[in-house]
Amino acid sequence: MRCSLSVFILFCSLIPSRISAQSSDADIMPATFFEGRRSAFRSLMSDSSLAVIFSNPIRNRSNDVDYQYSQDPNFYYLTGFRDPDAVLLMFKEPRNFDGVQTNTVIFVRPKDVKKETWTGIRPDLNQVSKITGIASVYATTDFSDFGFNVKTLKEILVHYPVQPNKEAMSKIALANLVDDFNAKVNSVKNRIDKSKANRLFASLREVKQPEELQLMKKAIAITVEGFNEMLKAMKPGMAEYQAQAIVEYIVKKNGGEYQGYPSICGAARNSCVLHYNSNQKVVNDGEVLLTDIGGEYHGYTADITRTFPINGKFTFEQKQIYQLVLDAQTAGIKVCRAGADFKATHKATMEVVANGLLKLGIISSIDDASTYFMHGTSHYLGLDVHDAGTYGPLKVGSVITVEPGIYIPAGTKCDPKWWNIGVRIEDDILITDAEPVNLSEIIPREPDAIEMIMANDSFLNH
Repeated sequence: MRCSLSVFILFCSLIPSRISAQSSDADIMPATFFEGRRSAFRSLMSDSSLAVIFSNPIRNRSNDVDYQYSQDPNFYYLTGFRDPDAVLLMFKEPRNFDGVQTNTVIFVRPKDVKKETWTGIRPDLNQVSKITGIASVYATTDFSDFGFNVKTLKEILVHYPVQPNKEAMSKIALANLVDDFNAKVNSVKNRIDKSKANRLFASLREVKQPEELQLMKKAIAITVEGFNEMLKAMKPGMAEYQAQAIVEYIVKKNGGEYQGYPSICGAARNSCVLHYNSNQKVVNDGEVLLTDIGGEYHGYTADITRTFPINGKFTFEQKQIYQLVLDAQTAGIKVCRAGADFKATHKATMEVVANGLLKLGIISSIDDASTYFMHGTSHYLGLDVHDAGTYGPLKVGSVITVEPGIYIPAGTKCDPKWWNIGVRIEDDILITDAEPVNLSEIIPREPDAIEMIMANDSFLNH
């Protein structure tokens, strides 16, 4: 639905007051959420089976500096636990484990007061139980001592960690857990399935629970505020990294812990590089700047793209390409209906783009459209920017992106007047039992609305 520009600007002016400046305790996922997700996962498991889910490894950046730690999304989805060197065991049926009848066990790093002086306080076993809702919590030092009869298991689903770096880990580390587990199940390794767990996660994570949607809307809202401030602040002579800094600052200011992916801010030729993220170029008068940024809030990420003229006014050619991409996106969002084939959005957007490029004389055959629109239109969004999902018919509660684009780098076989115009428009769309909901629509999409918001001044310019 379109609104008048005056109403739109008034709405935009209200955005900061609608977003809490700090992370709220009310946004912390309760243990009951993770209990519910484990129950849902367990309902899909076969009788007499075990699921083993490992945390993410610590990844080394250089020398004694590690990357900021990010938990494995599947491990977090079932536990809410954010520390490394952990493993979750889920049995289909309750069984005796260390003298206790249980169907869920989690092993975590033990407390280490000396290390905590350097790296922060770790939760103790009781605190882990409160976070996860799991009663049976043990230290990883005990893992190798536990014996359970693996031969009674008919199937073992394993979600191994991605790229474990054994040399970079401490003595009590994820690689040791993996080795210990493999030794335990070596006698029944023919019963191990390394892919089924991911299929079950795809089925579950595709449809977001109410608690997840609350966090996603927050991630999107704080990213939206950043975009609108960036549109007002950017001027010729500023650098791509300054656009990145503005959005990321606003995200951080509003409690976002991180970015869901490296921010993409590309001008001129760089706007035609899909995953460009060097972000070092000065943006000159007359160029467009493509910005693709997603703030992350409590593990859930936004994914939004806007393209705009750095001087606040589209050239005739820029506006033609921009309008074509906008028309394609509108067509793609329109088909975001429950039950529609996942590929319906791409089919709808590609049809508009192909016919438009043909009409503009940029291509001579519809079959050549992929030269300038070479990527898919949609993907799931959630704990990952390209989130888990089945890619089957769209379901109520799913959140997907709709992001058509046209990229015309210099040197391509078309009139040079089109060169170095790269345009992508991306929004985050919630699938409902009625009309699709654009969760990021508060950032202007119409070219006139973009020019109008850019005419306003930003508090960052003072």
